Amino acid sequence: MIACVWASSAAAQSPADKKVGSGKESSQPAARTSDTKQPETIDGAPELTAKASQAIDKGLKFLLSTQKKDGSWDSDGKGGRAVGITSLALMAFMSKAQFPGSGPYAKPLDRGKNWLLKHAKERPDGYLGSVMYEHGLATLALSEMWGMTRDKKDDDAIQRALEAAVEVIVRSQNPGGGWRYQPQADGGEDTSCTQTVFHALASARQAGIMVPNETITKVLKYLKGAQNAETGGFTYSPNGNAKVSVACTAGGAYSAQLAGQRDSEMVAAAIRYLEKQSPGIINRGASHYYYAHYYAIQAMVQAGDAHYAKWYPLIRDALISKQKSNGAWDQGRSGGTAYSTPMAIIILATPHRYIPIYQR
Repeated sequence: MIACVWASSAAAQSPADKKVGSGKESSQPAARTSDTKQPETIDGAPELTAKASQAIDKGLKFLLSTQKKDGSWDSDGKGGRAVGITSLALMAFMSKAQFPGSGPYAKPLDRGKNWLLKHAKERPDGYLGSVMYEHGLATLALSEMWGMTRDKKDDDAIQRALEAAVEVIVRSQNPGGGWRYQPQADGGEDTSCTQTVFHALASARQAGIMVPNETITKVLKYLKGAQNAETGGFTYSPNGNAKVSVACTAGGAYSAQLAGQRDSEMVAAAIRYLEKQSPGIINRGASHYYYAHYYAIQAMVQAGDAHYAKWYPLIRDALISKQKSNGAWDQGRSGGTAYSTPMAIIILATPHRYIPIYQR
């Protein structure tokens, strides 16, 4: 794994109903939409066009067609990165308010949830998957499913798995404040892995799981060291690869926002860097395109309506044009459709704001 991406090898409830477990409670903000006016709008979100909604639905149908009999999804048909890919697929459905236990996709989503919980039960150490990228995605999916399954036994099982997963993240944080491929506190750190892991940690904290303030402070220390003072962009690592990238900048900005630095110059500089690269990084592409824009759109949401209203229509239209006839999106490199399709759906579904961590 190099650069800023995880490379793969091988009837809905309101967010306000989300269960809050032990620890500090955090209120769930109400969904908001941009004031940007677009044609053929639906669902009360002016920027969510009918074509975008159709693309989401077509993408979800493609994911259903690729789900394995055991309930999982994977990158290669042989179980490759199944924990991470299954978690992303579940998040894609949840971004359209489709949760296990209810709605038209209740049965396949139940199977996906059950597969993930079975894997968690088989890992008493709390580590999910084979790399911390997978662990971060699984932790995020568990956090956002918690309280939404309408089954107390499931909620209890999710809570146990989530608490154990968070413990893994906290204890494996490196002294510099970041994370790397394996859950080792002396295993090094990079921005790509750090943003994926911290995204999950912030979601769990928002849901009510205890996360030490010291952990957040150390993350901010890491991010400050990874930011290029001249451009405002973020690099892959503070003491190694000093090249600024779109993916690391988008994820770094979003991580800083989730860490309470929404109005900081650190975030403002990163947002300026991203916007200077637009529309080129949207229309012509950027390195690790779907991964980069998965974070970029959330950074724009957190930055405010003015930024989001300019960014979302561009990435929306670009993604619609990139969708294949079978409903998939193909990254054209490792991970393929199994990886890029759920990420594209989550990006397109941003106006829905059904998932609390994607709200402002």
